[in-house]
Amino acid sequence: MTVRLEDDVKDRLDVLAEATQRSKSFLAAEAIRSYVENNEWQIGEIQAALKEADAGDFASDKDVTALAKKWKVNAR
Repeated sequence: MTVRLEDDVKDRLDVLAEATQRSKSFLAAEAIRSYVENNEWQIGEIQAALKEADAGDFASDKDVTALAKKWKVNAR
């Protein structure tokens, strides 16, 4: 895999690699791993929420009002 970086990002990666005594490849792999994990989680949560919404699984007005009272906020 080849990754093209803007010059300023490459320079910053060079500095970070030196400061952390890690290779640029290690830092890039860690950044990609973190990005993939975060996006997998987010997409999974969105898909689960869409399934709940499609199934009509919503909080009732009563539930929302009770929660708002608990936290002392105006839910309307």
